[in-house]
Amino acid sequence: MPIILFDNQYRKKLFPLTATKAVADLRIGILKRKEWWQLKANQPIFVHTETYLQPLYEAFPVGDHTWIDASLIPSHDLLDRLLSLDRNEALVDETCLIAGRLDNASSSFNPNHSLQQFEKIIDYTEARRAVFPQQLFQWNDEAIRSHFSLLTTGKTSQALSSTNQTISPENIFIEEGASVEHSILNASTGPIYIGKNATILEGCIVRGPLALCEGATLKMGSKIYGATTIGTKSVGGGEIKNAILSDFSNKAHDGYLGDSIIGEWCNLGAGTSNSNVKNNAGEVKLWNYYTNAYEPAGQKCGVIMGDYSRAAINSSINTGSSIGTCCNVFGEGLLPTLIEHFSWGTKNSSRYNWDKALQDINNWKKLKGKVLTDEEVAVLKYIFEQTN
Repeated sequence: MPIILFDNQYRKKLFPLTATKAVADLRIGILKRKEWWQLKANQPIFVHTETYLQPLYEAFPVGDHTWIDASLIPSHDLLDRLLSLDRNEALVDETCLIAGRLDNASSSFNPNHSLQQFEKIIDYTEARRAVFPQQLFQWNDEAIRSHFSLLTTGKTSQALSSTNQTISPENIFIEEGASVEHSILNASTGPIYIGKNATILEGCIVRGPLALCEGATLKMGSKIYGATTIGTKSVGGGEIKNAILSDFSNKAHDGYLGDSIIGEWCNLGAGTSNSNVKNNAGEVKLWNYYTNAYEPAGQKCGVIMGDYSRAAINSSINTGSSIGTCCNVFGEGLLPTLIEHFSWGTKNSSRYNWDKALQDINNWKKLKGKVLTDEEVAVLKYIFEQTN
């Protein structure tokens, strides 16, 4: 039975990460959420999201579907419960739909305002959701360990070159086509997953948990602490700790990235570093696009950067920073903690010219063999027009 992962009414709390994609497309651990559901449920997976984002995703047919909140991080017990829902049965947390099974629900069905369509509603108060961006890196350790087990159980790792030094090699898994030479891999603190055709160049020092996804690269001499994820065809370098570098992005040079999430198609210039702790070790606050206010984000929080944004060389990113979609970030001293979508510069910033923004994105995409699609352009145009 097909599963439809839907975005609930609070998806804006995950901005800027979900400004350009559905929640189901967020990566935590080794897998994107929709990939995790595909492996666990072994059913067709579809996505239901905001109207302006929906053209990015395959249309789903009318029929008997299980609708599941895409932000859900289910326990084993809840997962079993979700996959065995009866027809017209729903699980709710207070008045918010967790999941429900419906006959003949079409793309016009609104899972956020349609509880009356279910014949049986069951209260379930223990559901865990990823509703704030900082939770993705806060929970990344747990997610890498879980996904490592899911992906490697019953499989045999490729042999590791004898040029490397390892601790707890039984917790290291290397997929086909990956290359690792003259590096130090310590998997005693968590598993190290090296994806298909990924590369760890000479002199890297890695302390798990690490997820190096398909086609990703660690540059020479990188220092990687857990729990870190380097997305598909992304490049990591310098010092990275407890961070998620999403697909097709680059942090290829020296500089520090910690307790942070970098979106897709982003670039951090050489020497760029972020602060992740306040000088007084107090609670960090991060801008929330849903409440339009700074909200508590824990004692450690670096930067959340939206897709298609870039930071100039030697940028100093402040503690608890939120950088929007398609920003060209540059400026002296510590940068502001809130940089709006399509910003050009920071202090006395101007608006990114629309035509130039598209041209620049396409230039970066061509470096990795891609081009902007019409659907992606439409999404960016919507964000551009909605941004003051």
